[in-house]
Amino acid sequence: MKQNNFRVMARLAALVKPLSGYLGAAVLMGLAGHLCAAFLTVFGGYAVLDVLGLDAPAKLSVLFLCMGLFALARGFLRYAEQACNHYIAFKLLALIRDKVFGALRRLCPAKLEGRDRGDLIAVITSDIELLEVFYAHTLSPAAIALLFCAILCAFLASYHPAAALLALAAYLVAGVVIPLAVSRASGDAGLRFRTKSGELSGLVLDSLRGLSETIQYGDGVSRLDRIRQETQALAEDEVHMKRLAGRGQAVTGAVIFAFDALMLVLCAALYQAGAVGFDGVVIPVLALMSSFGPVVALANLGGTLQNTFAAANRVLALLDEAPVVDEIRGEAPCRFRGAEAQDVRFSYGGEEILSGLSMEIPRGSVIGVVGKSGSGKSTLLKLFLRFWETQSGCVSVSGRSVNEINTADLRTMESYVTQDTHLFHDSIAANLRIAKPDATQAELEDACRKASVHDFIQSLPQGYNTPVGELGDTLSGGERQRLGLARAFLHNAPFLLLDEPTSNLDSLNEAAILKSLGQAREGRTVVLVSHRLSTLRIADRIVAVENGRSC
Repeated sequence: MKQNNFRVMARLAALVKPLSGYLGAAVLMGLAGHLCAAFLTVFGGYAVLDVLGLDAPAKLSVLFLCMGLFALARGFLRYAEQACNHYIAFKLLALIRDKVFGALRRLCPAKLEGRDRGDLIAVITSDIELLEVFYAHTLSPAAIALLFCAILCAFLASYHPAAALLALAAYLVAGVVIPLAVSRASGDAGLRFRTKSGELSGLVLDSLRGLSETIQYGDGVSRLDRIRQETQALAEDEVHMKRLAGRGQAVTGAVIFAFDALMLVLCAALYQAGAVGFDGVVIPVLALMSSFGPVVALANLGGTLQNTFAAANRVLALLDEAPVVDEIRGEAPCRFRGAEAQDVRFSYGGEEILSGLSMEIPRGSVIGVVGKSGSGKSTLLKLFLRFWETQSGCVSVSGRSVNEINTADLRTMESYVTQDTHLFHDSIAANLRIAKPDATQAELEDACRKASVHDFIQSLPQGYNTPVGELGDTLSGGERQRLGLARAFLHNAPFLLLDEPTSNLDSLNEAAILKSLGQAREGRTVVLVSHRLSTLRIADRIVAVENGRSC
């Protein structure tokens, strides 16, 4: 959802409140620094007046001393301003990233299913990084420009009000009118650019993951052509944005030159009319010529900020996105005593998946679930986990609706194993301890023995400390699946939901795991989804799901 740029600025600026002291210091030092830079030229004008024998506010030696001090102070103040601005920027980028990760946690898994991972990575990395332009180069510079222009207008008004009005017009045109015109000419170019950038990231990530299949089937040329086409389209959008920004800078330079010339003409006319002295010609012209630094800094951001606001829109849209299910807290604690689905109806979008399904799962039982692909078996397990909410009917655990159980309690009571086990780029032990961070080595080994994977791990050079590679790509599908089962055994939850847990295993490993499930079934309830009849032989009862109903 695209938001108004002023609303985006207001929301981004509101985040600075905890660092308002640093912002105030940056504004004061930036203002002082720009005043030092501007009055270097003004004092030079006073020095010329003194050499010509005209009235000057101080002697030549004093003026030169002040110019030297201003030059030194300008460098220190500029450094201090930028240090404060970048401290604010990088602190806030860390804060925003924390908020984004919190939003992703709230949204998952339902809202993130099918979401382009490359686009999400672009939001978390490059989009957030672009906000540095706003915090380090826009927020305090805008306040500095406003205060600086007010001071310069007051200074010029001491010579003649007309000079102050002309300077005010120059500042408004260069610092407000031109940037707004550039922004309006850019339209949605920034948002299109950030969106295409995210899509390109997703395409590249997808291509890297499927590299072996691309090579095997000779699809490299067409995929490379697609990457080139999207890259070219992105480059053309960037060229368009840079061209607009360049034109804006050129117009700004021309406008500044024109106003400098107008100031000279105005002051000369006032001098001829006797309204000002010779100093009233020299000083206002020099003051205006040296005073456009803060305004130009803002004007040059006109094109850049379109990209920044587009990135901010994408970040804020993610933060504003409402989850499918909210985390539940504050309910009475719950212990597992069985589960049940009653007349459950559920749809993905407009497609009905479950239509009146009912199932009772007594404590200590093993319930097998069979059915055709797409009949809703996996969806049923996700409803017990409360990844989604039913449209009607009730999914209950221990006699209570899952909507009335603390989310943390529900996660503690349940373990979920799918046929596609995700492994992080870490060691085997670290991947297992996701299920129980304080697990001892003996507990890890016991869980792996139950999953028929301990002997394999022991055969590796580093044993449990062996890295699994990115997405576990150093292991086979069966090995990854057995590690997923080991996680579930280590979690030791009383309610175990298994979705095709042996699909990638040979008959010997399947038999060993089913034996472990049989031995560990005391005090444990299992829902076992499988197409294999051999896997379902340990079930106490088998429920067939057809057309979203149990039969």
